[in-house]
Order: sequence, then C-alpha cells, then structure tokens
Amino acid sequence: MTAEPLGEHPGLTWPALPSRAARAWKDLADGFAMRWLWTALAVQDIRLRYRGSILGPLWLTVSTLILATVLGTIYSHLLVQTVPNYVPYLLAGLVLWQMIVAVSNDGCMMFLQHGLIHQVPLPYSVHAYRLVCRNFLVLAHNAVVVAGALLLYRVPVGWGALMVLPGLAALALNALWVSTLLGLTAARFGDIPPIVASFMQVIFFVTPIFWAPETLGRWRTLAACNPYFAVVDVVRAPLLGVPPEPTSWPVVGVVTVLGGGIAFLVFARFRTRIPYWL
Repeated sequence: MTAEPLGEHPGLTWPALPSRAARAWKDLADGFAMRWLWTALAVQDIRLRYRGSILGPLWLTVSTLILATVLGTIYSHLLVQTVPNYVPYLLAGLVLWQMIVAVSNDGCMMFLQHGLIHQVPLPYSVHAYRLVCRNFLVLAHNAVVVAGALLLYRVPVGWGALMVLPGLAALALNALWVSTLLGLTAARFGDIPPIVASFMQVIFFVTPIFWAPETLGRWRTLAACNPYFAVVDVVRAPLLGVPPEPTSWPVVGVVTVLGGGIAFLVFARFRTRIPYWL
C-alpha cells in the first residue's frame, strides 16, 4: 500500500495563515496584556538611569523648575506678560514638551537599545508600551512642579480640569504610534535619530510653548493648527482653567487617526524584519 501525499488528500485543506494586519493586532493586544511586565521594566529603566543619584528622577523636576523660573522672569517682560499668568503657562508647556521630545528621541532607539529582542520572544509592542509608561512616570514627577505653580499663583481650577484626562489619553495614544513608527524607521535607517533630534529643536521655537498663539495676530490660526501645540493645548488649557483653542481637538483627532493608521500599516508590514535590522 502506498501512502497518499498529504497535500493531495481529498477534502483536506490547510488553514489560511493570519493576515499581516491580524498578526499586528495580536501583537498589540498580547503586548498590552503584559502590563505587569512593561510597567516593571519602565520602573527599572528609571531606577537604572538614576542609580547612584541622590535625587534620582527628581533632578528632572529641579532642572525644569530652574528653567521655568529663568525663562518666566525674562520672557514675561519680553512678551509683556504678568508673571502669575505666564509662569504656570510656561511651566506646563515645558513639562509636556519635555515628554514629547523624550518620546521622540527614545522612540528612535526603542529597538536599537534592546538586546532583549534576540533573547526573549516577546511581542514587539511591549517595547513601545514600556517607553510610553516610562515617560509618563517622568511626567508624573514633573507634574508636582506644575501643581505647585498652580497653587502658588492661585490659578482657579474647576471641574473643567477633568478634561485633562482625555488630553492625557490622546497624548498616550500619539506617543504610542510615534515611538513605534520612529523605532521601526530608525532600526532600518541609522540617520533617523540625529535628524529627529535636530528637527525637534527647530519645532520647539515655532510651537507656542513659551509664547501664546495670539501674539501672531492674523497668523494665529496657523500656529493653532500646529499638531505639537494641539497635543500640548488639550492638556495645558484645562489645567489653567481656560478652554483649548477651537482647532486643538480636531487637529489631535486627525493626527491620532491618520498617524496611528500609518504607523499600524508600517508595523504590520515590517514588524517581522526588526530582528534582521538590528
């Protein structure tokens, strides 16, 4: 009796392989389910970064406070702003901007600095969740300074301050797709990290972080449509007890959906090549 080839057996069909998109979704879901892991890794990253330091991550808080004090004193006069109104605006903007820069720079190195990829079969999204969690922990440290400024200058904070929660959620979503997209691109092209670092320095000066959009007069709408400002504005404005710019939430929504979609397509297409690029 001769064995019939398995592939020619009548009625027998091989199950179809999951699509790239389905495998990418599974990677994101499995990575998110491992919250205990990427949370612990994020805390470990902060401890290792400041090992041997007396203040630890509070050095970031102290440096932010010093920078805000100096800039607040100088630019409040240059921009003809009162210090009680300007310093909380500046401090909240600087804290959020530091996180945006950290996410961009860390995102470029997200896969390059982790030999764990070749050692442990983890979902690739774990590294992105770890990065976002780490930077939100640092943001929580710096938020103490912002809270102190709000109390010191008696900024009226009402129930509208709760709108900071959806703002932070939007910030987290954008940090996730930005870090994933930059991580994949930098893993393939080594020139991406210095390009991003230079780009962020330029963007800082054209983004309303230490100056307000209304100072541009008829060009105010152009500054308000800056996606970096929009992400900052939806978090900063509720803290200051003022409504965000009318364009901020629409811009954040478009950037989140469009950028997230592009990042997902790139992740689904190239995620399996990450080990070979490193």
